[in-house]
Amino acid sequence: MTSSSAPAPASPGAPQPLRPLRRLTARGREESHRVSSPLELFFDLCFVVAIAQAGSGLVHAVAAGHAGEGVLNYAMLFFAIWWAWMNFTWFASAYDNDDALYRVVTLLQIAGVLVLAAGVSRAFADRDFALVLIGYVIMRMALASQWLRAARGAEGPERTMALRYAGGVLLCQVGWVGLVALPAPARPWVFLVMAIAELCVPVYAEKNHSTSWHPHHIAERFGLFTIIVLGETISAATVAVRSAVAEHDAFAELLPIAAGGLLIVFSAWWIYFVVPIHGHLRSNRQSFLWGYGHYLIFASAASIGAGIEVAVEEAVGKAHISTSAASAAVTVPTALYLLTVWALHSRHFKVGLAQQLVLPVTALLVLCCTFLGGWAVPAAGLVSAAAVATGTTLTARTAGRGRPADAAAAAS
Repeated sequence: MTSSSAPAPASPGAPQPLRPLRRLTARGREESHRVSSPLELFFDLCFVVAIAQAGSGLVHAVAAGHAGEGVLNYAMLFFAIWWAWMNFTWFASAYDNDDALYRVVTLLQIAGVLVLAAGVSRAFADRDFALVLIGYVIMRMALASQWLRAARGAEGPERTMALRYAGGVLLCQVGWVGLVALPAPARPWVFLVMAIAELCVPVYAEKNHSTSWHPHHIAERFGLFTIIVLGETISAATVAVRSAVAEHDAFAELLPIAAGGLLIVFSAWWIYFVVPIHGHLRSNRQSFLWGYGHYLIFASAASIGAGIEVAVEEAVGKAHISTSAASAAVTVPTALYLLTVWALHSRHFKVGLAQQLVLPVTALLVLCCTFLGGWAVPAAGLVSAAAVATGTTLTARTAGRGRPADAAAAAS
């Protein structure tokens, strides 16, 4: 079976599915009809397993009254998951030849994330990051081997770039050992230093030569992962409500939370996909900022589901926190999601001050909902839905005013 993303044979750099092993050469940005391959979709689904485990750990920490520690552990674990996913996605957009060796190495990366997922609960409960580190190293070593393979098939600046990527990835693995070797109080600082080092690797590697990533393919890959993360949010919240109803027979108390959570997730989906972002990704400077910013989009989207679970547990008396704290577990990540999507996506397509203010004002109103007690989540859902309605109305009015001018221009 060949990848569904394989372009027409005439495309330069296109994979030719004729032999099990082929040179790993760069694909072209001019390829038409470039879409995600079945292997990439499988890769995403396996990564969501790790995201689900991280969300579960966050729920238990926040519900037990250890929000600060839980958020810190979640941020570190989610970075490892997100960074490995993003690096593979960017590499695959430029070098996916879909041969047997490429598939095997990708499956090895999937095995790494499953090992990481298996260590998440221990990292939250006992601050033991050993298994998480092993899984991360497996993923990163596999990626480094892909870059070395790409370097073998390249020359000149492209070869230098690939070797820089491989060297940077391997060098960073040494630093990550500090998360296991050093005492717990020092780990956040080690994480911060190493996260910055990891983020600098692509900037350094591509300073003289850029990978031939495909804008439409990258936009689709990030969009699909957003859908999968939001789907995991709905799944986690549904399981929490079902369990609470079965154990406490509290359907009436939980219905507003479930409805509000559903409105938030539906609105999150609508707001993300309302603009065609691939047209904005024209250079490495734009794409790096956009891609790095998705750490906040993915992390906040996943933690909305965790927050809904916390709100459900608080409503049935299982959480050892106040109603306001449980509400904040939903409203804070929702506000962060809205602001980040506005900064990365929406502001580039909004016309006029009114359109630009919709999402920032909505984020502020969602935060204000935190103090509405048991009605905080449904209120935040209604505010999010109102933002969608307002944005749609303003966009329609702007388009309506532009039609006569467009018609006159066409007639002249």
